[in-house]
Amino acid sequence: MRKVEKAVADKYFKIRTTIVAVCLLIGFAVSFGVAIFAEPIHQSGVTIMGMPAHYYMGAQGSVVTFVILLFANAIISDRVDKKFGIDEKQNEQISGGASDH
Repeated sequence: MRKVEKAVADKYFKIRTTIVAVCLLIGFAVSFGVAIFAEPIHQSGVTIMGMPAHYYMGAQGSVVTFVILLFANAIISDRVDKKFGIDEKQNEQISGGASDH
């Protein structure tokens, strides 16, 4: 396994931490945003598929947002890993005891 320079490792860690922070902020905004704006949304009388919009957004919208965040996090994380030369197959070979020498 190759050594990584401290500056590169710090940059990688900073990017990964930022990704997690952004995902948490979006999740927080979606979870509590529906609750904060539930009354004005309810008073508007908007319905989605026969349900009040605030209920539908809380029951379905937040769950869909979290699933989208999971996929987006996986895709972005893979791209960051490739950018920094972290290869999943190589890691499996190392952890499995295989070597390419």
